[in-house]
Amino acid sequence: MKPLLQMRDITKRYPGVVANDRVSLDLRSGEILALLGENGAGKSTLMKLLYGLEIPDRGQIEVRGKGLVLESPKDAIRAGIGMVHQHFMLVPTLTVVENIALGLPSNRAPFTNLKAAEKRILEISAQYSLEVDPRAKIWQLSVGEQQRVEIIKAIYRGTEILILDEPTAVLTPQEVKELFLTLRALTGEGHSVIFISHKLDEVMEISGRVVVMRLGKVVGAVETAETNAEDLVRMMVGREVMFRLNKKEMRQGEVVLRVDDLEISDDRKLPAVRKVSFQVHAGEIFGVAGVDGNGQRELVEAIVGLRRIEGGATSMKGRDVTGASPKNLLDMGLGHIPEDRQKSGLILRFTLEENAVLISHQFPPFSRNGVLQRQRIREFTEGVIKTFDVRTGSRELRAGALSGGNQQKLVLGREISRNPKLLVAAQPTRGLDVGAIEFVHGQLLRQRDGGVAILLISTELEELFALSDTLAVIYKGEFMGVVNPDRVSVEDVGFMMAGKRNLRGRVAQ
Repeated sequence: MKPLLQMRDITKRYPGVVANDRVSLDLRSGEILALLGENGAGKSTLMKLLYGLEIPDRGQIEVRGKGLVLESPKDAIRAGIGMVHQHFMLVPTLTVVENIALGLPSNRAPFTNLKAAEKRILEISAQYSLEVDPRAKIWQLSVGEQQRVEIIKAIYRGTEILILDEPTAVLTPQEVKELFLTLRALTGEGHSVIFISHKLDEVMEISGRVVVMRLGKVVGAVETAETNAEDLVRMMVGREVMFRLNKKEMRQGEVVLRVDDLEISDDRKLPAVRKVSFQVHAGEIFGVAGVDGNGQRELVEAIVGLRRIEGGATSMKGRDVTGASPKNLLDMGLGHIPEDRQKSGLILRFTLEENAVLISHQFPPFSRNGVLQRQRIREFTEGVIKTFDVRTGSRELRAGALSGGNQQKLVLGREISRNPKLLVAAQPTRGLDVGAIEFVHGQLLRQRDGGVAILLISTELEELFALSDTLAVIYKGEFMGVVNPDRVSVEDVGFMMAGKRNLRGRVAQ
């Protein structure tokens, strides 16, 4: 039987980089095909070519045996191809319903029937547990909520070939299960799915076949039932990866961050954080678990000086910093890895050099008497690139040309190289491959062992259990409990994430 989709000898070059090198890929009707590879392996580029966001330098794309010239997403949608992107394709100033209905035919043309669109969105939201307010503006939503909008948009438009780029990164396990039921129902009706994920357990569960890419080439295609996670990792990174962390016993030091009865509002002036109190010590990783959208973003922004504190207080190393500016906090030793590296961590049009010294360019040794010291900046950037394994053709490349994983390594390297006393890490491994996750985890533990206080916010329970010395669970802006992760189960934390306080006798603080 002829494949539904055929991509043949696809090649795409960027300055100094061959992103796709004669890549060939087939997709069968009614299958879920997983696409694996390290960050920078060429997966996202290949899918951008299939969705018409980029044009290949050479190669052919066929759907049902018909050759396609995809010069825009409109061409791809017309051919029955839809895509949920890792980095969202949404208009921040428009509402959810406006984003989803944008560009679609309307029974009230030339006007858009937003009422009908909103009704359908609410149906999809309820059906797939993708809760989102159709009337909220995109800029008011958390990263997780924005990703839900992208998933809803793809389902709303109903495509024959659906590309999902890290679709479960911010979903709860229950939502993942519901999504998988949806995907199986879609493929049962003849739809096909290309599923990009770094979560090997998901790949093993949902896919029928796996295609593995490395350094822009396809290095293997296997039936999922005939392989395992260890073999797939070896194909991806070309080496063994340590799945178990070598975590030393905590040596708890002084209190570095203290938060007392913190109250914070969201962008809609509604309560987002409600009287939250906790402490983070030197040499400790304090983890915060919870479904995305429960106040984590507002909590982080308040601590790093980006959001107004409505009530309560924060202190750093005994000094009151309630309402302090980001600059003052940075000068006191704050490091911040934001949840959205593209929006808040980097200036994508700036070079790697410019981004590497973004926070400290005005200070020696990078500046002297108001003049930038280019040689020192070059040396520092090269050190970050080498130490933190940022894979790039040149330090003068724009940050926007890096893969998501390499962008994250650049942010991590910049923040750690400043020798922070307090490191606030929000979703530090979101969208990273197993090799990059291993690297980031190792760096966080190295900082913790060196006496840095780390506040770790993550939606990945496995990550939190592996790294945290103390674990808090947040639900609708409140802490359901603060526990020792060695003394509770994943199920216990799951109950707390759903708003239940049932861990008497297990509180860590």
